[in-house]
Amino acid sequence: MMDRTVAEAVVKAKVGPMPDVLKVGADSKPKAVAGALAACLRERGSVELQAVGAGAVNQAVKAIAITRGFVAPNGIDLVTIPAFTKVMIDGEERTAIKFLVSAR
Repeated sequence: MMDRTVAEAVVKAKVGPMPDVLKVGADSKPKAVAGALAACLRERGSVELQAVGAGAVNQAVKAIAITRGFVAPNGIDLVTIPAFTKVMIDGEERTAIKFLVSAR
């Protein structure tokens, strides 16, 4: 399930409902993730990012910082809570970092 990139989620988000979880990979573009994150925050008020591996976590953190710049002019401040979670990748259980991002 981790093979779905955020770029695909952005495309799907434009034609359907926002995803519950945005999955970030090491090759995800932070600005694209930030756009998807900002859209989800505006629609729902909160969203979860999931990242497996150091590179993916790095891209997710950069995306959160970029998102703050996108939504701050509208008076929206972000709160981010990091946590561990388990995900299944190719039938194998892996530990991921999840970021619960919400508007304040």
